[in-house]
Amino acid sequence: MRLRDKVAIITGAASGIGLATAIRFASEGARVVVADIDPQRVAAACEDVRTSGAAADAVFAASLDVTRRDTIDAMVTQVKSRYGRIDCLVNNAGVTMDGRLQKMTSDQFDRVIAVNLKGVFDCTQAVVGTMVEQGGGVILNASSVVGLYGNFGQSNYAATKAGVIGFTKTWARELGPKGVRAVAVCPGFIDTPILRSIPTPVMDKLLEKVPLGRLGKAEEIAAVYAFLASDDAAYINGAVIEVSGGISL
Repeated sequence: MRLRDKVAIITGAASGIGLATAIRFASEGARVVVADIDPQRVAAACEDVRTSGAAADAVFAASLDVTRRDTIDAMVTQVKSRYGRIDCLVNNAGVTMDGRLQKMTSDQFDRVIAVNLKGVFDCTQAVVGTMVEQGGGVILNASSVVGLYGNFGQSNYAATKAGVIGFTKTWARELGPKGVRAVAVCPGFIDTPILRSIPTPVMDKLLEKVPLGRLGKAEEIAAVYAFLASDDAAYINGAVIEVSGGISL
């Protein structure tokens, strides 16, 4: 088990890639903090993680709003009290509120920035002191291929995902000498509930751009996160890893 006894906080862990990551980390021996905004969905996700084989005391439910620093700080205090350390943060929480530049409202723009960019900053700032004190830790940031090449109707989302890459490279420089690594993962189009609302003709056109000819699976992103969180990836720092089936080729 590559993550035995490591303590990992996963934001946006109640569904999709976040839940798949929580399950994978638990299967690798980690103590997993399932953090999300809806307490009922958090409880259900924790049960899913336990059902997958995790020990009851290895799963911790955290109701967390990444746009509220007080809830972040409270969660960090609880995790340290329970487990004594924090080894990995997966900044997975994110939202989309799409619209073309000329039609996007300030509320749409501000909400996505608050969750996808400021939330990543605040969560990381809240845990990094603990990691530095320990002499080690890993920050895994969910970017996107949209952050690499943009996407129609997603000025706000693309900006946040490009910003997360900037965070990652900066933190790798600042924190690497203190034993803390930072890595960004850029998923392509992954089979999650968000994508299932896309009309079939639109989805077919998207898949034409993917050399592998299919959507990715949440479990495939989770597997990458598990590797990056492990000591097998000890020399990977500041990297931006695309997991997209080759869509940007």
